[in-house]
Amino acid sequence: MAARHRIDLAALVTAALTETITAALPPDWHGDFTLDRAQRWIAERDAESATLLAVERDTNDAIGLVILIEVAGERPLNTDVRVGYIIVESAAGRGLASELVEGLVAWARTQASIRTISAGATEDNSASARVLTKNGFIATPEPPAGATIYVLRLDG
Repeated sequence: MAARHRIDLAALVTAALTETITAALPPDWHGDFTLDRAQRWIAERDAESATLLAVERDTNDAIGLVILIEVAGERPLNTDVRVGYIIVESAAGRGLASELVEGLVAWARTQASIRTISAGATEDNSASARVLTKNGFIATPEPPAGATIYVLRLDG
């Protein structure tokens, strides 16, 4: 069993939200992240969502974040989970985002209330679009300008 080590979440956010990574994220996430700005970013995410730390299985090294926002549906047991994920640059290109989304989908299938998972990918982020389609997500027919929303229905 790998040893546990303490992770400074603000330092991780500062290192993870680089110019390259944030280019495909909301505009208010662009720019340099100081520790103070990272702490505010964490507080903002905590207020609107559940933010999970993604760690590499073999090393327990932090490799990214998963952001889950629950959107209640019109009927009970009809929840949409909106997901966002960030993989640190040093871990990019190793298939970890696909593995992360695959695990998220497997977990969601065990939750009776979750009917759909949705995620967005900007037009210039083809890697994220591939991660989503590889995991069964389907592009919505009328995407907003500059991005595509992908949806995975879990109820059929």
